[in-house]
Amino acid sequence: MKCAVCAVIGRPSVGKSTLVNTICEAKVSITSPTPQTTRNAIRGIYTDSRGQIIFTDTPGWHISDKNFNKKMQEVAVKALEDCDMVLYMLDATRAPGDEERNISYMLSGLSMPVICALNKRDILSPQSMDQAREYLSKAMPGRKVLEVSALEDSGIDELLIELFSVAPEGELLYDENTRTDQNLEFRISEIIREKAMNSVRQEIPHAVYVEISDLEYRKEDGKIWIRAFIILERESQKGIMVGKGGENIKNIRKAAFSEIKRIFPGMKPELDLRVRVNPKWKNDDRTLRGIFKETTG
Repeated sequence: MKCAVCAVIGRPSVGKSTLVNTICEAKVSITSPTPQTTRNAIRGIYTDSRGQIIFTDTPGWHISDKNFNKKMQEVAVKALEDCDMVLYMLDATRAPGDEERNISYMLSGLSMPVICALNKRDILSPQSMDQAREYLSKAMPGRKVLEVSALEDSGIDELLIELFSVAPEGELLYDENTRTDQNLEFRISEIIREKAMNSVRQEIPHAVYVEISDLEYRKEDGKIWIRAFIILERESQKGIMVGKGGENIKNIRKAAFSEIKRIFPGMKPELDLRVRVNPKWKNDDRTLRGIFKETTG
């Protein structure tokens, strides 16, 4: 029996979250066309007759001096410290830049197994694929390189065969039916954040986080009351998020509620969703500690 923790590393928008969701056959990580959607180390758990792989989906590696981006880098580095192997994902539709060189330099010296996956092979030209392989042959010599399409579930079986072949022996860490170990508050906040970001992604790309202020179980009527706040940076963004006549916030609530109720089968969740402004949240250490705190229960 094999069991391993696998850190999934790559720059923003390479498809890490989509890959983890595809492998786990469940929505473990939220996805969005907006880069750097993933902010925490999110674990997705895959189990079959060969054993178990715990995938740690990490924030996209982005070079920046801003506190918020430094925190996301710290999350990725911590994931490398706590894993048995690494899945390095690349999007060969984009030429390697400083971020790619930074990642490959960081990973090239690791003694643990590192598997390279060229994602989006469904839209890659042979020339782009050859250029990516040439880059990896120099930056990551001796490392296995596979081609996948996380979106179309292509090449995933071959990738899993390779990952299990280098995984260490060990007993399962989670029940075989478990797909993620995220705590309830984190799962709910991420669902709401995804719906909020996707509703206004052109106007408010990264200025959103979600705070769950109350989660109350009522046994007498089977209801679960959830009060959540969408936090923005500027007052001018509030009108965009709420929408004319409150239409956008209603749509966000409706879309989030349809997913949240699946978490509570047989129960009656109630979602109270509001918008609040915190101008300095990206530079406030206390707020950042809350956003990047442990996500598991």
